[in-house]
Amino acid sequence: MSTSPRRCLSVVVPCYNEHATVATLLRRVLDSEWVTEVVIVDDGSTDGTREVLEGIADERVQVVFHERNQGKGAALRTGFAKASGEYVIVQDADLEYDPDEYGLVLEPLESGLADVVYGSRFLSARPHRVLYFWHSLGNRLLTLTSNMFTDLNLTDMETCYKAFRRHVIQSVDIEEDRFGFEPEITAKVAARRCRIYEVGISYSGRTYDEGKKIGWRDGVRAMACIIKYSPIGTRLRRLAR
Repeated sequence: MSTSPRRCLSVVVPCYNEHATVATLLRRVLDSEWVTEVVIVDDGSTDGTREVLEGIADERVQVVFHERNQGKGAALRTGFAKASGEYVIVQDADLEYDPDEYGLVLEPLESGLADVVYGSRFLSARPHRVLYFWHSLGNRLLTLTSNMFTDLNLTDMETCYKAFRRHVIQSVDIEEDRFGFEPEITAKVAARRCRIYEVGISYSGRTYDEGKKIGWRDGVRAMACIIKYSPIGTRLRRLAR
């Protein structure tokens, strides 16, 4: 389907200690003809990122500062609340994901087929940097486990590129402060029976030396969140209140 870009997209950027990449990322995001606004949430950076963001002077950019580091989920919760575009997408500040592919991710939304779209790193013939075997295996294991509890058939639950109709994401109560956001939001949009699509995207992953932040402890927490926000876990939490 050929779609002419229109400015309908709010890009929410959770940002923590990304001094080396955030300015470049912002330029690339603003170059997209889909983007109507960018909401950057600095999550207590200490490496000079805050000073870079304080120097931004663009009417399409909102910058919000957390006084202390709270985690990706907390930054997204802040950013989603401030979004005003028809659609909302998550964009990490580390250049692993390509803003030129917003059109690919938005196509099922624009065509009226979807409420939520995931950009899958594993459902694509587009370029991918070759990195860590165990990290890739962990992602696939988490996706498989999430699918078992949600009855979805996603290929990449942990992807950054998640796009939503704004009314959908703003109606979800996000509880997780860190990387548990990924399985939490997946479970909650599945429970609401949202129309979920996947599209293949490219991926230029970073090494840990280059600043990658997610680790094995986050994988353990993600597994716990899959259970916590499953129908069984949700019922147990309600009974415990």
